[in-house]
Amino acid sequence: MSTSKIPPLTYKVVAECSVSKARAGLMTLRHSEVRTPVFMPVGTQGTLKGVLPDQLIELDCQILLGNTYHLGLRPGIETLQLAGGLHNFMGWSRAILTDSGGFQMVSLLQLAEIDERGVNFRSPFDNSECMLTPEHSMQIQNAIGADIMMQLDDVVKTTTTGPRVEEAMERTIRWVDRCLSAHARNDDQSLFPIVQGGLEVPLRERCVSALMERQVRGFAVGGLSGGESKHDFWRMVDVCTNHLPKEKPRYLMGVGFAADLVVCVALGIDMFDCVFPTRTARFGCALVDSGQLNLKQQRYKHDTQPIDENCECNTCKRYTRSYLHHIATNESVSCSLLSIHNVAYQLRLMRSMREAIQRDQFPQFVRDFMARHFVGKPIPTWIREALTAVNIDLPEDAVQHAKESEMRTEKSR
Repeated sequence: MSTSKIPPLTYKVVAECSVSKARAGLMTLRHSEVRTPVFMPVGTQGTLKGVLPDQLIELDCQILLGNTYHLGLRPGIETLQLAGGLHNFMGWSRAILTDSGGFQMVSLLQLAEIDERGVNFRSPFDNSECMLTPEHSMQIQNAIGADIMMQLDDVVKTTTTGPRVEEAMERTIRWVDRCLSAHARNDDQSLFPIVQGGLEVPLRERCVSALMERQVRGFAVGGLSGGESKHDFWRMVDVCTNHLPKEKPRYLMGVGFAADLVVCVALGIDMFDCVFPTRTARFGCALVDSGQLNLKQQRYKHDTQPIDENCECNTCKRYTRSYLHHIATNESVSCSLLSIHNVAYQLRLMRSMREAIQRDQFPQFVRDFMARHFVGKPIPTWIREALTAVNIDLPEDAVQHAKESEMRTEKSR
């Protein structure tokens, strides 16, 4: 059968947690299969800083993210079309997801003016003006050739209140129709609409209801993880997953802290992205289950352990904390070595969750993870509340639970 007759995205739920809303799935795209829940490293300009495509393949990264706004400015549509798309341009054979440029309405607000036509940006490079409309966003993303594209949405700061929130939500719905009309490669690329509505439950519910009327293959949840309280954050995620269809993938934009990933998988999210793992690497920090190791600190000067003895990435196989302390932030290679480990950590965390869901042991995985992550510290109330909402109760004594979890791990080896 020709690929033109096969949908560019199919999604199948392969296992569900019998207690929470967590599920494991298989998403089949033009360039690769993607097992969910999945974390997507961010390659804003078509590259992860300090990490080669071959190294990502070695880590079994199935999909990464590119930025439409930045790629539209540099290298631009013409270069991308000449290259045959971003896959060829960057030498990446697996799946790509692109955002729409909407987030830059917040991150580059001082350079942007928003109206019904779209967003008028001033380039941070040469101060030239660029009108990013839903149609132009689709033109750029069609040239990029990403497997999954985002609609251009009207994004407001997460703490915004009042009529501007409803205006942005309604405009987002109108703009998805313009994106769908302008989408020129529906046989090869899938367009996700984005649920907006700020921190107001009725607006989120209205937006989900309206977007579900469109013929799309998946959904994104946007407008979160931007400074709102964690209590508001998890409630909005919960509201959205309660109403989004079960048979289609759900992508929560811009979330990457380990505890947040675990909670949001429990709440029913399938896909995540964030710059955090590679950005924190550039500051000399390595991700572990208990949080972060700041390898610039003097206590690692003579530490001959790897970052994580259970990690199989090349950084942990070959280098000690002492060596990484020696080069952290001083040598450019440290960014590469720590980025490789941090991406490996995120991907391993997602794989562990998938496996726990498939064994129907996800609640126990969550309890064990939270005990390790917050050892010696109280588990935040918002995490307890969010997990209780999906029937996962955490023990009060995290220290004792961590010891019991370690004993279970040793017995299983």
